Amino acid sequence: MEISLVGAAVLVGVLVVATAVGLVLQRRNGRVRTVGTAAHGWDLAWISPEPDDRVLLLQLSSPICTPCARTRDQLEALAAEHPDLRHVEIDVADRPDVAKALQVLRTPTTVAFDRAGTELLRVGGVPRRADLVAALPLEESC
Repeated sequence: MEISLVGAAVLVGVLVVATAVGLVLQRRNGRVRTVGTAAHGWDLAWISPEPDDRVLLLQLSSPICTPCARTRDQLEALAAEHPDLRHVEIDVADRPDVAKALQVLRTPTTVAFDRAGTELLRVGGVPRRADLVAALPLEESC
């Protein structure tokens, strides 16, 4: 059986592209991105900010997502340390409208909104705690 030169070139090309995409996705995993345009974050979560709330961390998860549990634990701990921070987790299986509105294609994804509902940042994957703390406008811990 003879392998054609064109077939081999296509195979190598596909492998190179797949490797490049994998490396880019791995590099972006867990990194804070501050270029966001979403709005109405509190409305998407179906809640209103409490008087002390400055930031909403809206976590989009799915039932079979192992990293979602790690993200939940991390964001709940952060919210417990900062009274001006509110964490809400949404299951995209129950609320696909939220994922669509925020153009979220993977779980976990965390989107932070300020009190006015404007997107501050988003993280795909498990966020790095130090990056979140540095990027969020939080008051000092109690």
